Amino acid sequence: MTETIDAGRPADADRPACRDCGAALVGGGLHVAWCADCGWNTDPGADAEEEPRGRIERVRRRLARRYGEQLFADLTATGGAGGHSARSGRGRSARLAGCLALAVHGLTVALLAAGLAMVVAGRGLVPLLGAVPILLAVVLRPRFGSLRKATADRPVLRRPDAPELFGLLDEVAATVGTTGVEAVVVDTDVNASVRTYGVRQRRVLTVGLGLWEVLAPQERIALLGHEFGHYAHGDTRHGLVVSTAFQSLDTWSYTLAPQESASLLDDLMNLATALPRAAVDGVAGLLDHLTLRGSQRAEYLADEAAARAGGSEAAATLMDRLLCAGTLDGVLRREAVAARTRRGGDRSGDPAEGLWRRLAAQAAAVPATEYERLRRVAELRGHSVDSTHPPTHLRRRLLTAGTPHEPRIVLDPERAARVDAEFAAARRTLARRLLNG
Repeated sequence: MTETIDAGRPADADRPACRDCGAALVGGGLHVAWCADCGWNTDPGADAEEEPRGRIERVRRRLARRYGEQLFADLTATGGAGGHSARSGRGRSARLAGCLALAVHGLTVALLAAGLAMVVAGRGLVPLLGAVPILLAVVLRPRFGSLRKATADRPVLRRPDAPELFGLLDEVAATVGTTGVEAVVVDTDVNASVRTYGVRQRRVLTVGLGLWEVLAPQERIALLGHEFGHYAHGDTRHGLVVSTAFQSLDTWSYTLAPQESASLLDDLMNLATALPRAAVDGVAGLLDHLTLRGSQRAEYLADEAAARAGGSEAAATLMDRLLCAGTLDGVLRREAVAARTRRGGDRSGDPAEGLWRRLAAQAAAVPATEYERLRRVAELRGHSVDSTHPPTHLRRRLLTAGTPHEPRIVLDPERAARVDAEFAAARRTLARRLLNG
C-alpha cells in the first residue's frame, strides 16, 4: 500500500514515537523506521558506508558530487537540461581531453616503433631487449572489444529473434536523435547500458533483468531514452579515442601498482616504478578532470532525453528505482540462497519460474515513505551510480522542475506484452542460472 508522509503528526497507538521529537515514525516492517519530521534514523547505515577504493576513485567521487551540484544550479537557472545545446559538452575541455588521449595512444605507438627499431637495427642483446617495449605496446594497445567477448555466456537477442523489441529500440533511438543497436545482451544485473564494440563501433544494449523486470512500461521507455541519449548528445567519455585512452591508463596503473613489500627486490621495484606510477596517476587525473564535467552534463542531457521519450514522470520514478538498486540486489541474493538451501518462500514448484515475478512484487511493495527516505539518504551521501554520474537526487529534482514532458512514445499493454514475450527464453535461462549457481 502506498503511504504518504504527514509531517508533524503526533505519535499514535499504532506507530512508535521518534525518540528525538516525539512525532510518529514512518516505515518499519521490512523497511527502515524513521522520522520524517526531524530525520532521526534516516540513514542508519551511514557509518558502514564503504569508501571507494583507491585515491583516484575517491577524488573522482568528490569531483562528481561537486560538478553535479554546480551543473544542477546552472541548469536550474537556465530552465533545465533542455535549455542547453546538445553539443554543450564539446567545448575546450573536450578538445584538450582529445589531445591528451591522443598523446596516451602516441606513447603506445612510440613504444612499438622503438621496439621494432631495436629488433631490426640492434646488435647483440639489443634485439632481444626490443621485445620489452613491443610487449608493452601490445598490452597497452587500444581495445575495441568484440560482441563475442561482450556477450560471454549471456543470452543475446538479435533482430530476427525479437522484432518487436528492436522496433521499439529503433523508435526510442530515433526520438532522441540517434540510431539503434546491433544486438541486445541480457543479464541479471540491476542496470542497463549501451556500449560500442569493434573498429566500426557497432552498438550493443545490455539489459539487466534485475532492473527491467521491476519497471513499468513508461519507465522502460525512459530507461532506453537515457541510454540512447548518451550517443545523441555526444558524451566525450563514450568517444573512441578518449574511452580507449582510459583503458590504457588503467592498464598502466595495474602494471605499475606497488607490490607488497616481502623482499628487498620488491622494495627496489616499487622505488623504480614510483615516478612513472605518479606520472600515470597524474595523466589519469588530468584526463578525468577534463572529461568529468562534460560527462556530468551528458548525464543530465541523457535524463532529459529519457523524459522526452517516456515522459517526465516516468523518468523521475526511474531515478527512485535506481536508488533501490541495493535492495533489489539483496532480493536476488536471498532468492539464490533460498533456492540452494531449499528454505524460505514458496518452493512447491520450480523457483526459477516465478523469480522475476517475485522481484517485481517486492519492488511494487516499497512504500512512498521508503522512497522519500532513500532520496534523503542520497542527498546526505551525495549518492551517484558511479563517479561519472551526478548525484541521483539532483537528477531526479531536475526532472521534476519546470514544465514536464509528455511522453512521445507510449508503450501500451499489448505492445509491452509482445516485447516481454521476446525476453521469455532469456528470462528462464538466467533465472535458473542465478538460482542454481
